Amino acid sequence: MELAEPSLLDALSYLECALGILIFVLLKLVGSPYGRYASQHSAWRLAAPTAWALQELPSLAVPLFLCAGTPAERLRRWPNRILLAMFIVHYVQRSLIFPFLIRGGKPTPLYSCVIAFVFCTYNGYVQSRYLSQYAEYADDWVTDPRFLTGFALWAAGMLINIHSDHILRNLRQPGETGYKIPRGGLFEYVSAANYFGELVEWCGYGLASWSVQGGAFALFTFCVLLPRAQEHHQWYLQKFENYPKFRKILIPFLF
Repeated sequence: MELAEPSLLDALSYLECALGILIFVLLKLVGSPYGRYASQHSAWRLAAPTAWALQELPSLAVPLFLCAGTPAERLRRWPNRILLAMFIVHYVQRSLIFPFLIRGGKPTPLYSCVIAFVFCTYNGYVQSRYLSQYAEYADDWVTDPRFLTGFALWAAGMLINIHSDHILRNLRQPGETGYKIPRGGLFEYVSAANYFGELVEWCGYGLASWSVQGGAFALFTFCVLLPRAQEHHQWYLQKFENYPKFRKILIPFLF
Protein backbone atom coordinates (compact mmCIF):
# COMPACT_ATOMS: atom_id res chain seq x y z
CA MET A 1 0.00 0.00 0.00
CA GLU A 2 1.30 3.44 -0.91
CA LEU A 3 2.49 5.48 2.04
CA ALA A 4 0.44 8.65 2.57
CA GLU A 5 2.57 11.77 2.22
CA PRO A 6 2.19 12.95 5.86
CA SER A 7 3.43 9.56 7.04
CA LEU A 8 6.18 9.70 4.43
CA LEU A 9 7.31 13.10 5.74
CA ASP A 10 7.40 11.72 9.28
CA ALA A 11 9.39 8.70 8.11
CA LEU A 12 11.85 10.92 6.23
CA SER A 13 12.27 13.03 9.37
CA TYR A 14 13.09 10.00 11.51
CA LEU A 15 15.50 8.89 8.81
CA GLU A 16 17.10 12.35 8.98
CA CYS A 17 17.68 11.78 12.70
CA ALA A 18 19.30 8.43 11.98
CA LEU A 19 21.47 9.93 9.24
CA GLY A 20 22.57 12.67 11.60
CA ILE A 21 23.74 10.11 14.17
CA LEU A 22 25.52 8.11 11.46
CA ILE A 23 27.28 11.23 10.14
CA PHE A 24 28.27 12.16 13.70
CA VAL A 25 30.01 8.79 14.05
CA LEU A 26 31.69 9.06 10.62
CA LEU A 27 32.96 12.58 11.29
CA LYS A 28 34.39 11.44 14.61
CA LEU A 29 36.16 8.56 12.88
CA VAL A 30 37.43 10.13 9.66
CA GLY A 31 37.15 13.89 10.18
CA SER A 32 35.58 16.63 8.08
CA PRO A 33 36.14 16.47 4.28
CA TYR A 34 36.17 20.22 3.63
CA GLY A 35 38.21 23.39 4.04
CA ARG A 36 41.60 22.99 5.68
CA TYR A 37 40.81 19.34 6.40
CA ALA A 38 39.96 18.33 2.83
CA SER A 39 42.37 16.27 0.80
CA GLN A 40 44.28 18.43 -1.64
CA HIS A 41 44.72 15.40 -3.90
CA SER A 42 41.07 15.19 -4.93
CA ALA A 43 40.85 15.27 -8.72
CA TRP A 44 37.56 17.17 -8.81
CA ARG A 45 37.30 20.31 -6.72
CA LEU A 46 35.19 23.47 -6.87
CA ALA A 47 36.06 27.00 -5.82
CA ALA A 48 34.67 27.66 -2.35
CA PRO A 49 32.12 30.33 -3.42
CA THR A 50 30.81 28.12 -6.23
CA ALA A 51 30.56 25.08 -3.98
CA TRP A 52 28.69 26.97 -1.26
CA ALA A 53 26.20 28.50 -3.69
CA LEU A 54 25.49 25.22 -5.47
CA GLN A 55 25.20 23.00 -2.43
CA GLU A 56 22.94 25.34 -0.44
CA LEU A 57 20.70 26.44 -3.33
CA PRO A 58 18.26 23.46 -3.20
CA SER A 59 17.15 24.51 0.29
CA LEU A 60 15.94 27.73 -1.31
CA ALA A 61 14.84 26.47 -4.72
CA VAL A 62 12.88 23.40 -3.59
CA PRO A 63 10.51 25.27 -1.23
CA LEU A 64 9.89 27.98 -3.83
CA PHE A 65 9.25 25.38 -6.54
CA LEU A 66 6.91 23.31 -4.39
CA CYS A 67 4.90 26.30 -3.22
CA ALA A 68 4.63 27.71 -6.73
CA GLY A 69 3.79 24.39 -8.35
CA THR A 70 1.01 23.18 -6.01
CA PRO A 71 -1.69 24.91 -3.96
CA ALA A 72 -0.11 25.62 -0.56
CA GLU A 73 -3.26 25.47 1.53
CA ARG A 74 -1.56 25.77 4.93
CA LEU A 75 0.29 28.92 3.95
CA ARG A 76 -2.97 30.81 4.35
CA ARG A 77 -2.20 30.73 8.08
CA TRP A 78 0.36 33.07 9.60
CA PRO A 79 2.21 30.47 11.70
CA ASN A 80 2.98 28.40 8.60
CA ARG A 81 3.99 31.47 6.61
CA ILE A 82 6.37 32.70 9.28
CA LEU A 83 7.97 29.31 9.88
CA LEU A 84 8.57 28.71 6.17
CA ALA A 85 9.89 32.28 5.85
CA MET A 86 12.37 31.54 8.67
CA PHE A 87 13.69 28.58 6.70
CA ILE A 88 13.84 30.47 3.40
CA VAL A 89 15.47 33.62 4.82
CA HIS A 90 18.37 31.57 6.15
CA TYR A 91 19.00 30.03 2.76
CA VAL A 92 18.66 33.30 0.89
CA GLN A 93 21.57 34.47 3.01
CA ARG A 94 23.43 31.17 2.75
CA SER A 95 23.12 30.54 -0.98
CA LEU A 96 22.79 34.03 -2.51
CA ILE A 97 24.78 36.29 -0.16
CA PHE A 98 27.33 34.35 1.89
CA PRO A 99 29.14 32.69 -1.07
CA PHE A 100 29.87 36.06 -2.68
CA LEU A 101 31.41 37.40 0.52
CA ILE A 102 33.96 34.58 0.78
CA ARG A 103 37.55 35.77 0.46
CA GLY A 104 39.66 33.03 -1.01
CA GLY A 105 38.73 29.81 0.73
CA LYS A 106 40.16 26.41 -0.02
CA PRO A 107 38.61 24.47 -2.93
CA THR A 108 35.86 22.02 -1.96
CA PRO A 109 36.01 18.38 -3.13
CA LEU A 110 33.20 17.68 -5.58
CA TYR A 111 31.91 14.69 -3.59
CA SER A 112 31.50 16.87 -0.49
CA CYS A 113 29.50 19.41 -2.48
CA VAL A 114 27.30 16.67 -3.97
CA ILE A 115 26.53 15.19 -0.55
CA ALA A 116 25.52 18.62 0.77
CA PHE A 117 23.43 19.26 -2.37
CA VAL A 118 21.53 15.99 -1.89
CA PHE A 119 20.88 16.72 1.78
CA CYS A 120 19.66 20.25 1.08
CA THR A 121 17.26 18.88 -1.55
CA TYR A 122 16.02 16.23 0.90
CA ASN A 123 15.60 18.58 3.84
CA GLY A 124 14.20 21.39 1.72
CA TYR A 125 11.45 19.04 0.56
CA VAL A 126 10.67 17.74 4.06
CA GLN A 127 10.49 21.16 5.74
CA SER A 128 8.65 23.05 3.00
CA ARG A 129 6.19 20.31 2.08
CA TYR A 130 5.25 19.79 5.71
CA LEU A 131 4.75 23.49 6.44
CA SER A 132 2.93 24.30 3.21
CA GLN A 133 0.59 21.30 3.07
CA TYR A 134 0.18 19.49 6.38
CA ALA A 135 1.31 21.41 9.47
CA GLU A 136 -1.73 22.46 11.51
CA TYR A 137 -1.37 25.42 13.85
CA ALA A 138 -3.98 27.51 15.59
CA ASP A 139 -3.97 31.14 14.56
CA ASP A 140 -2.80 32.12 18.05
CA TRP A 141 0.26 29.84 17.80
CA VAL A 142 2.30 32.96 17.05
CA THR A 143 1.67 34.10 20.65
CA ASP A 144 2.50 30.74 22.21
CA PRO A 145 5.65 30.86 24.43
CA ARG A 146 7.20 28.01 22.41
CA PHE A 147 6.83 29.94 19.17
CA LEU A 148 7.99 33.25 20.63
CA THR A 149 11.01 31.68 22.33
CA GLY A 150 11.87 29.68 19.23
CA PHE A 151 11.59 32.70 16.95
CA ALA A 152 13.81 34.76 19.27
CA LEU A 153 16.42 31.98 19.32
CA TRP A 154 16.26 31.67 15.53
CA ALA A 155 16.79 35.41 15.05
CA ALA A 156 19.60 35.57 17.62
CA GLY A 157 21.28 32.51 16.15
CA MET A 158 21.20 33.89 12.63
CA LEU A 159 22.71 37.19 13.78
CA ILE A 160 25.45 35.34 15.70
CA ASN A 161 26.18 33.18 12.65
CA ILE A 162 26.41 36.15 10.28
CA HIS A 163 28.54 38.21 12.70
CA SER A 164 30.88 35.28 13.35
CA ASP A 165 31.34 34.68 9.62
CA HIS A 166 32.18 38.39 9.28
CA ILE A 167 34.90 38.02 11.91
CA LEU A 168 36.37 34.98 10.16
CA ARG A 169 36.39 36.73 6.76
CA ASN A 170 38.27 39.69 8.18
CA LEU A 171 40.99 37.82 10.06
CA ARG A 172 43.52 38.59 7.32
CA GLN A 173 44.32 41.97 5.87
CA PRO A 174 44.75 42.22 2.07
CA GLY A 175 47.94 40.45 1.06
CA GLU A 176 48.26 38.46 4.29
CA THR A 177 48.41 34.67 4.36
CA GLY A 178 48.27 32.06 7.10
CA TYR A 179 45.84 31.47 9.95
CA LYS A 180 45.00 33.68 12.92
CA ILE A 181 43.12 33.27 16.17
CA PRO A 182 39.56 34.64 15.84
CA ARG A 183 38.84 37.48 18.26
CA GLY A 184 35.65 39.27 19.18
CA GLY A 185 32.01 38.32 19.51
CA LEU A 186 31.32 34.83 20.80
CA PHE A 187 34.76 33.73 19.63
CA GLU A 188 35.89 35.02 23.03
CA TYR A 189 33.99 32.10 24.54
CA VAL A 190 33.96 29.27 21.97
CA SER A 191 36.15 28.10 19.09
CA ALA A 192 33.22 27.66 16.71
CA ALA A 193 31.03 30.72 17.26
CA ASN A 194 29.66 30.51 13.72
CA TYR A 195 28.54 26.93 14.33
CA PHE A 196 27.04 27.90 17.69
CA GLY A 197 24.94 30.55 15.95
CA GLU A 198 23.67 28.07 13.37
CA LEU A 199 22.86 25.51 16.06
CA VAL A 200 20.89 28.07 18.09
CA GLU A 201 19.11 29.12 14.91
CA TRP A 202 17.83 25.68 14.02
CA CYS A 203 17.03 24.70 17.60
CA GLY A 204 14.90 27.85 17.71
CA TYR A 205 13.23 26.86 14.43
CA GLY A 206 12.57 23.37 15.79
CA LEU A 207 11.03 24.79 18.96
CA ALA A 208 8.90 27.30 17.06
CA SER A 209 7.63 24.62 14.66
CA TRP A 210 7.07 22.09 17.47
CA SER A 211 7.22 19.28 14.93
CA VAL A 212 9.12 16.10 14.17
CA GLN A 213 10.37 17.76 10.98
CA GLY A 214 11.82 20.81 12.73
CA GLY A 215 13.24 18.73 15.57
CA ALA A 216 14.91 16.34 13.13
CA PHE A 217 16.67 19.21 11.38
CA ALA A 218 17.88 20.62 14.71
CA LEU A 219 19.24 17.20 15.75
CA PHE A 220 20.91 16.70 12.37
CA THR A 221 22.54 20.12 12.65
CA PHE A 222 23.89 19.29 16.11
CA CYS A 223 25.25 15.92 14.94
CA VAL A 224 27.10 17.55 12.03
CA LEU A 225 28.40 20.67 13.76
CA LEU A 226 29.62 19.22 17.07
CA PRO A 227 32.37 16.99 15.60
CA ARG A 228 33.39 19.78 13.22
CA ALA A 229 33.62 22.19 16.16
CA GLN A 230 35.70 19.67 18.12
CA GLU A 231 38.04 19.31 15.15
CA HIS A 232 38.41 23.11 14.91
CA HIS A 233 39.07 23.40 18.63
CA GLN A 234 41.81 20.76 18.60
CA TRP A 235 43.39 22.32 15.51
CA TYR A 236 43.55 25.74 17.17
CA LEU A 237 45.10 24.26 20.32
CA GLN A 238 47.76 22.49 18.29
CA LYS A 239 48.41 25.39 15.90
CA PHE A 240 48.69 28.23 18.43
CA GLU A 241 50.57 27.95 21.70
CA ASN A 242 48.83 31.08 22.97
CA TYR A 243 45.32 29.90 22.10
CA PRO A 244 42.97 30.81 25.00
CA LYS A 245 42.59 27.66 27.07
CA PHE A 246 39.34 28.82 28.66
CA ARG A 247 37.46 28.80 25.36
CA LYS A 248 34.90 26.05 25.03
CA ILE A 249 34.33 24.04 21.87
CA LEU A 250 30.80 24.94 20.77
CA ILE A 251 28.49 26.07 23.58
CA PRO A 252 29.62 28.86 25.94
CA PHE A 253 30.24 27.77 29.54
CA LEU A 254 29.34 24.15 28.74
CA PHE A 255 31.62 22.44 26.18
